[in-house]
Amino acid sequence: MQGPPKWLALVTIATALSAQTTPPAGKAPTIRTYCHPADDFCFNYPAGWLVLGEVFEANGIVVAPPQKQEREAWDVVTVARMIPPPQNKDDAVTIGEAIAQAESGVRGSGQNFETLERLQRMVNGKPAEVVKLRYSENSTGRDWIEELVFIEGPASEIYSVALKSSPASLAAIEPLFSRIVDSWRLSDEAGEGNAAKPSAPNHRTRPNSKSPDPPKS
Repeated sequence: MQGPPKWLALVTIATALSAQTTPPAGKAPTIRTYCHPADDFCFNYPAGWLVLGEVFEANGIVVAPPQKQEREAWDVVTVARMIPPPQNKDDAVTIGEAIAQAESGVRGSGQNFETLERLQRMVNGKPAEVVKLRYSENSTGRDWIEELVFIEGPASEIYSVALKSSPASLAAIEPLFSRIVDSWRLSDEAGEGNAAKPSAPNHRTRPNSKSPDPPKS
């Protein structure tokens, strides 16, 4: 399976995506719900956050709180289906193998990183594993914390919920990220179904066509 380019993109996801959204006038909700129109996952995110756009050939979406610094330095959360259901059981990729591919992709790019934490958990009744990394970006020298949650679906597909944060802002954004992870579910389990639309503005935007570079995507 050819995984490393996608895994490397996850670990070094860039944030220069053009779309921004404005909350509607009137009483603002505290949370919004996004349901992917094709990949059948939903999650909640704070109502004041922006939907930055799609990644991984529209298999995932990036959301982030508004921030004052340049976009490439923003803290972001990416939610995606990373591996589709295998055609047969022999082709199934385990969560442990997916994490190994992710780490291998980082090493292959020459990026130095440190694994801060790795643990198993459940997300909405689904087996999941968390890995937290710290690394310095080669091109800019910026330090980043990546917290990656890999979730196994009922057909052996694998989803991810990933936080990319500067160490300085981790304490503030990590509790919000934890709520996003806890809210993740498959749309049919929550009754949304494929017909559900994101409660945030539902226009579809795409990143630049070239492969994302570290914080430029």
